[in-house]
Amino acid sequence: MKLFLTFAPLILPTLATSKSFLFAADQKAIVDSFTVPGENPLDFCSDPIKDILTIDNVDLDPNPPEKGKNLLIKARGNFTAKVEQDAYINLSVKYGLITLVNTKADLCEQMKEVDEECPLEGAKAFTKKVSLPKEIPKGTYHVLADAYTKNDERITCLEATVHF
Repeated sequence: MKLFLTFAPLILPTLATSKSFLFAADQKAIVDSFTVPGENPLDFCSDPIKDILTIDNVDLDPNPPEKGKNLLIKARGNFTAKVEQDAYINLSVKYGLITLVNTKADLCEQMKEVDEECPLEGAKAFTKKVSLPKEIPKGTYHVLADAYTKNDERITCLEATVHF
């Protein structure tokens, strides 16, 4: 949970098209790719074109994260509008089909973990080291972090699947 509360607030969209071998030469399949740029397992929940936060890059080292090791997170992004107090993040963490965390947290409080304070605006960059416990149970974890302003405008929404 701490991992995603740390980098959940930084993100930017990519949209790709590709040609499938299943279609004729003059037909194209449109494939929505909402992968967060950088070395990470993150995806946007949906097309982030209208999100307040655009992400330039999020790099994790190691990628994927490994239990019992330090995780270095480097992120860069841009807030296109001011994010003030009372912004929030809905966080869900599942272990397989079991919900471990389903909570609403104060985004501004969480930003203090990366030495930032609200209001958030303009270009931001940070580096954060997180110690992952070696006791993380083996399995597949699904994480969803959906952040909003106090007026319910979407800041960003990220999801990831991590295997330990």
